[in-house]
Amino acid sequence: LISEDSEDVDNALLLSTLTRTQAEAVQRRIDSYTLSLRKRNKPPPRDVRDVFHSPIAQVRLMTYKRLKKRSITPEHQSGVAKEEFFITDVAYCEQAVILIKQAKLPQNTMQRRKEDSTLPRVICPKCRLGVTRIQDLSHTDMKKVRQLALIDMTALSDLLELEVKRHKSGKRKIPESTLFGVPLATLLDNDQKTKPNTAIPLFLQALLSFLEKKGVDSEGILRVPGSQTRIKLLQQKLETNFYSGQVSWEEVSPNDAAALLKKFIRELPAPLLTAEYLNTFSAVRDITDLKQKLHMLNLLILLLPEPNRNTLKALLEFLSKVVSREKRNRMNLWAVATIMAPNLFLHKAVPSKLTEGAEKGQAEKAADVMRLLIRYQDLLWTIPNFLMSQVRKLNDNSNRRYQFYDRRIKNLLRKIHTDSREKPEKNNVEPHRTVKIHVGDMVSSTMDFQLNINSRASDLIAQFHRQFLRSPEKGKGKTRRYSVTAWKLLCFVLFFAGEHCLDPDTHLLDLYNSNPAGEWLIKMRPNNSRGV
Repeated sequence: LISEDSEDVDNALLLSTLTRTQAEAVQRRIDSYTLSLRKRNKPPPRDVRDVFHSPIAQVRLMTYKRLKKRSITPEHQSGVAKEEFFITDVAYCEQAVILIKQAKLPQNTMQRRKEDSTLPRVICPKCRLGVTRIQDLSHTDMKKVRQLALIDMTALSDLLELEVKRHKSGKRKIPESTLFGVPLATLLDNDQKTKPNTAIPLFLQALLSFLEKKGVDSEGILRVPGSQTRIKLLQQKLETNFYSGQVSWEEVSPNDAAALLKKFIRELPAPLLTAEYLNTFSAVRDITDLKQKLHMLNLLILLLPEPNRNTLKALLEFLSKVVSREKRNRMNLWAVATIMAPNLFLHKAVPSKLTEGAEKGQAEKAADVMRLLIRYQDLLWTIPNFLMSQVRKLNDNSNRRYQFYDRRIKNLLRKIHTDSREKPEKNNVEPHRTVKIHVGDMVSSTMDFQLNINSRASDLIAQFHRQFLRSPEKGKGKTRRYSVTAWKLLCFVLFFAGEHCLDPDTHLLDLYNSNPAGEWLIKMRPNNSRGV
């Protein structure tokens, strides 16, 4: 948390949003940091009691180990896919505390099954405010999400005895190349000069598009190696002619393109999963409970830098399409995960200290985590409700702290508070409410929309589509039609620092009652690249 990312956030306000377990994790880090500073400045004299002293943290870990030994392994029906609910309203570390107290963490004594059917269907119940995906929040709010996710991930790792020690990437000489071995940030900076709003490198977009058209039905795609001679010539052509548009993909073999895809990921100067969190991703395999594995992966995805996260999402979407064509290409989920895992989890920038006998076990762990990333990617790219609540509380407290310096804003807040007291608490008492929606971009106007208990964001967009886009006079002479999905509903709410794109299933009356001071705006969805 002590970094340049925390400049915009008041640390005291940030700490006020934490749960008990999150606060304890932060306190342990502060104590450890303070102790290391004291030892650095003045080493304390060695005492015999220090030799036999057992810290509180060690006692907790020993208690957790005893609970694991006493836990009873639940019955497992082989080959039967189950359904499990993924709860995001309660902090992940607090859920782990409950499981530990109840001693219901299963033992990891079952032999791992490679059949894809053993992975259950995980359902995430939607609340009435909808699901918030990573791309729905402003950059400012995403920085706060990452800070809070780091705290929860650290607390959860403490409870599950996972090592989250960070590693810095080793220095590697960056080759003189335009595509391979170039940092993701550099590639994106160059690509955005020609195509703004690009989220993943243009070369990777072209490669994935070709493989989706020509490769997903090819038997043994990703597994069958291409011709090394052809691959080398193709790489040279792409390095020289890709940006000039003189590369003909018609003559490219899908197996050669798949080999280039793996090489591109493998030769990035830093791991796609980052050197900072690569080992933590690998350690997820040591967690016994599936939902807790997904908890940890969800938090780690949120912690990735934006270029890495977007690139990983595009790659996983392609791999999911390969798995969906298993009957044609003979590549099931386990085969794809086993082949692709080394390209993400083994990297020269993070030297491995494993012995020769331990490498196989590490490879199996990586493949198992890769399988979870492919199977549950839609779930992992959402922001948990508990983090959204903490961001709301953080921004709300921040606004209350600074807005009272302006008398006009103070009077406005007093009026809002008075209105909220007069407003009935339940939606069914006052079932209707009319709000004014600001319409931007193509149309500069406003529209009225009546909220009722069943009104959703998709209904509002549909009314806007009928009212403005199908009528030339209301669209100021512009008869061009846009699909409903091309527009998004944004809400400038009091406790959000920037734009928050709403889920189409968001119940608007609930959102209004939670944030009556919010400003509503409809605008064009940015023309982002694939997978974002």
